[in-house]
This record gives sequence, C-alpha cells and structure tokens, in this order.
Amino acid sequence: MQRYVDHLEGERDFSAHTVRAYLNDLEQFCAYLREGPVVFDPEHDATNQAPPRLEDLARAGRNDVRAFLAHVQTAGGSPRTSARKLAAIRSAYKFFCRVGALDTNPAQEVRSPKLGRDLPDVLSVPEVTALIEAPDTSTPLGVRDRAILETLYSAGIRAAELAGLALGDVDLVGGTIAVLGKRRKQRIAHLGAMAVDAVNAYLRVRGGLGRPRHDRLFVNARGGPLTTRSVQRVVERYARQTLPGRREVSPHTLRHTFATHMLNAGADLRVVQELLGHESLSSTQIYTHVSIDRLKEVYRESHPHA
Repeated sequence: MQRYVDHLEGERDFSAHTVRAYLNDLEQFCAYLREGPVVFDPEHDATNQAPPRLEDLARAGRNDVRAFLAHVQTAGGSPRTSARKLAAIRSAYKFFCRVGALDTNPAQEVRSPKLGRDLPDVLSVPEVTALIEAPDTSTPLGVRDRAILETLYSAGIRAAELAGLALGDVDLVGGTIAVLGKRRKQRIAHLGAMAVDAVNAYLRVRGGLGRPRHDRLFVNARGGPLTTRSVQRVVERYARQTLPGRREVSPHTLRHTFATHMLNAGADLRVVQELLGHESLSSTQIYTHVSIDRLKEVYRESHPHA
C-alpha cells in the first residue's frame, strides 16, 4: 500500500489532498467489503476505519464494486462522488495488477455513472466589484485581503496557487506572476493595473504582519505563510458581508468569473485556456455556455437581419 502511495505522489504527481482523497475512497470500499453496507458520509473522509488492505481488494469481484457504488448513492452521494470513488478503486487495482500483487481488476469493466456538466457560478461585474472593495484598507490585514481578492480575480488563479506564490514569482513592473499549477506545471498569469496597485500597497505593509521570515508573498496575521484554507476564508468572509443572497462564493467562483468576463469581452477561447492553465480545451469550453448572452449581443450587432 505504501508503494501505491509513492506511485500516486511520484509517478502521477498527485497533490497531498488528492492522495488523501484516493486513500479515503479505498478505505470506504474496503470497509464495505469487510462489513457490508456501513454507515458513512460519502462526501467526507472516512472516520475510525481501518486502512485499506490488499487482502480485502483481492477477494472483491465486479459485482462488489457495483454494489459499493450503489451504496454510495443510497447513502446520499452524487453520481459525481460515485465516479470519483470508482476512479480511485480502478487506479488501485490497475497499480497492484501491474506490480503483480493482484491478478485481476474487477473495476475495469464497471461503467462510470453518467455525469451532467454543471455550469459554473459566476459573479456579475457589480458583484465582484463590491466583493473586492469590501476590505477595510485602513488596516494591514484589510490591505492584504484587498490584494488577495484583486489577484484572484485579475489572474484567475486557484486558491492553492495563490497561497504558493513567492515574492520572486511576482513581476509588478511587467504585471505578471509565475504560477505553479496542477501537476507542478508552471505558467504565466497576468495582473491588471488595479491588482498591481493592490499588491504594491500590500507589500508596503507586509513586513508589519508578524515580521515574516520566509519568501511567501501572502502571510497571516502572525507572519506565517497563508494556507489555501485561509485564502478560502478571506473570500467567504467578504462574500457574506457583500453578497448575502448568494448560496456560496469561493476562490474558484472568482476563477470562473475571470474566465467568463474575459470571454464576454471577446477574448479568444485558447487564450483563456492558457491563462487558466487547462491542459484540455474541453475544460475551458464550459465557459462558452455561460457566455451565451454575449454571443446573442454580438449576433444582434453583426447580422444584417438580426
């Protein structure tokens, strides 16, 4: 099992969060094989369950995998949750068969649930403006929070990517940042003039936040590196203040908003793909559905008989 973890971390270059999610799904599957329909929350980590064991996986058949996925949905899991757990189970069996620890992969021919594609939640321009202007910039933490919100919206980066930024990654003269994305793939993201101003203002007060002794760009009140969860809390706090009617606003909402506003303003889809760091254009194409109003507007302005 440790070799499998090493495989996920080394060969597949998964993040610690993804590795934990895969192991959690295996723990739930093995607990189901040992104990039958156990009570669990399919959307969250396993609790008080033994770690996955090779002997449990060795005695499972295709019908066991199907029954487990049915149990996941009975317990309240979505089709997307079932699909993710099947991917984790398939991955484990594929690895153990490859190294000769198991002979068969019972998950290989189990079909993944059909998934509808959810349209991303997007803020309007007035909403994102209200959110970004919410921090009290008379305080150092407010200046920091304004810089965080401006950077997320201006560059369209993920919360983890923002938390991982170092001082040397930022070129405020050129208006760019070097971002380390998924699978440790580096790309260049861009900062608009307002984001450059906000980050400049933050850098002037950064040293007063706990006297940081590291090179991370964004720090907490004690001077330590800001975590991904802390970035999420910053966005959630100001969203509750300024957008109380919305169900949920996260750093990823600002990423969706960035991409949609770019396309609405006429940006090329492949340019947005590069800025987001998507490996496949199909991942970016979902934003074209959100931009249908912009397409209608272009049609009305361009077609002689519109």
